Amino acid sequence: MIFKYVTKLFLALRWTWTWTGTCTLILPLLLTGNLACAAPPEISAGARLATGCANCHGMNGKTQGDVLPSLAGQEKTVLLTSLKEYKAGQRTATVMHQIAKGYTDEQLEILAAYFATQK
Repeated sequence: MIFKYVTKLFLALRWTWTWTGTCTLILPLLLTGNLACAAPPEISAGARLATGCANCHGMNGKTQGDVLPSLAGQEKTVLLTSLKEYKAGQRTATVMHQIAKGYTDEQLEILAAYFATQK
């Protein structure tokens, strides 16, 4: 959007688009922060890891239907125990025992904490 105004300024002043002209106008704006873009929203580690769960367990752990359990709102210790059992092969499933092996114990704790806070 700011580039639209810069372009209008160039046209109004009848300047040619040169590197020197660009630096002369835009560099001060960058240095003062007037041209800076907003920072992207911070995404938590739990939310980032949970994207791999969304296909089966829904966005934010809210499963549609009753075939698979919803993860949202379950106790962290219950989720963590289940995930560690899948990883160790102590609990059988169609794919969860394979998926859980791809995560470290620390990542499983982050996932369990994330889903426990979802409502």
